[in-house]
Amino acid sequence: MAAPLWIFDLDNTLHDATPHIFPHINRSMTEYVQKHLQLNEAAANDLRVHYWQRYGATMSGLMRNHGTDPDHFLWHTHQFPDLPQMVLRKPRLRHVLKSLPGKKAVFSNAPQHYAQAVLKLLRIDDMFDDVVAVEHTRYRPKPDNYGFMRLLRRHRMRAAQCVMVEDCLENLRTAKRLGMRTVWVSACSKGAPYVDVKIRDVMQLPSVQSRLA
Repeated sequence: MAAPLWIFDLDNTLHDATPHIFPHINRSMTEYVQKHLQLNEAAANDLRVHYWQRYGATMSGLMRNHGTDPDHFLWHTHQFPDLPQMVLRKPRLRHVLKSLPGKKAVFSNAPQHYAQAVLKLLRIDDMFDDVVAVEHTRYRPKPDNYGFMRLLRRHRMRAAQCVMVEDCLENLRTAKRLGMRTVWVSACSKGAPYVDVKIRDVMQLPSVQSRLA
């Protein structure tokens, strides 16, 4: 196999966002909805979850139904004064990434300023040839295929030359439909027909590399 383009999701793929970061983002989004749509906290939280489930991102629901400015939303919901204490770094992650042959990109539904800050705190920001954030997808987050196609065009790669490493099954479904090889990062015991390889942790990636040929 020629050296592929490795495409990595960020949150819950390259680091564990569940304990600290996701609860903070969820609170921030609820507060934003509460303030800008004049709702009480319970109604705002319900709407946040509803839009996330229906559209794949709360931002998408707010844009479609309320004309929300995505830049304004992303800026106000991704403020992290304590981010250094919230990011859980794996010391050997850099070594794992270095062992993978080929170019590497991050493809995240998060905004650029947040993605770059997390990568810097993980001490792997220099390991990637590209960071595709939600701003680069015309605010059409994964699993929409627009961002995937833009990434492929930017690197002049065919989907068959890429490996997508991701914790979200819906995003892997899009990647597989386009022709990418797929790696699901999950502790879940089930599989899916559009998952080529499943690992519990991104640190296992070198050990399954031969199965992606």
